Amino acid sequence: MIRPVTPADLGAFHEVMMAAGMDPRSSWTRTTLADLERSLLAPDSGGFLAQVAGQAIGCVGYRPDGPHTLTLNKLATRPQARGQGLGRRLVEAVEAHARQAGYGRVLLAVSQFNLDVLPFYARLGYLPTDEPYAHAHPASPPPVVLVRPLKEGSSS
Repeated sequence: MIRPVTPADLGAFHEVMMAAGMDPRSSWTRTTLADLERSLLAPDSGGFLAQVAGQAIGCVGYRPDGPHTLTLNKLATRPQARGQGLGRRLVEAVEAHARQAGYGRVLLAVSQFNLDVLPFYARLGYLPTDEPYAHAHPASPPPVVLVRPLKEGSSS
């Protein structure tokens, strides 16, 4: 089951992120509960949590970046839940929210320490862009920025 994140879910969301196995050099591994609260519970921001039998197995966040762009972030699944389409369904949940809220595109950034996920996003229709990523961690190498237009002719 995939459902919107609530304040009570921050601990489970964090556990999924930490269990995902991100490269320890990534700023991702230094994410705190306070960071998640600021990110997921900010105005017009949010996320989704996937659960099976009461256990959180996947998560994704989003935040607005201007009037036309919703940024997807913090997509994670527990290793044992991979290969079953869960990541795709979480991305689709963010895209559906973006469409409903009137955004024309979804943007995301892939860490230089996580480039193995690029084919996953390519299969979902995300294309590289030269745009800078406004939320890049200053101590990390610049991420690969990907965009997926949600409406015909939308690119900004």
